[in-house]
Amino acid sequence: MGLIAALGVLIPFPFYYFLWTNPQKWVELCGKGRDPSKIMAQISHFFKLIQFISLFSVSSSFSWPPPLYFWPLFIFGQFLNFRVYQLLGEAGTYYGVRFGKTIPWVTEFPFGYIKDPQYVGSVMSLLACLSWVPFQYILLWILGYVFMIWVESKEDPATRAKPLS
Repeated sequence: MGLIAALGVLIPFPFYYFLWTNPQKWVELCGKGRDPSKIMAQISHFFKLIQFISLFSVSSSFSWPPPLYFWPLFIFGQFLNFRVYQLLGEAGTYYGVRFGKTIPWVTEFPFGYIKDPQYVGSVMSLLACLSWVPFQYILLWILGYVFMIWVESKEDPATRAKPLS
């Protein structure tokens, strides 16, 4: 396994862990008048680019059309990601509740039907790419998601940040 590619796949997870466990520090780092969720989203998009470049660097040749399993996994996985973002918005998707924002409780599909729907969608999309990307890199990325699911399941509401006034 290429060490640089592996690190590229794992790069966002220490960041997510820091933000989840230190939301007040992140709010303070962002500063008054700056939206911590928006800044998190921007940094997360940059990290996602690094992850994709890392996968591309170890990908075997792209064959088209992809295997039949690709389509249902990728399409439903991306649908879940899109739907979560549509329902929660940027603040809800990017830890807004941890940063002291009030995020309305959502019960529409996929919430209430699929536990951690954004992570499930992401894992499905990754598994869809197994014909192009070596298994160990997909597994590493999925383990990052499993770790964050575990971290987020242990949330203590008392550790949420207070917005800067």
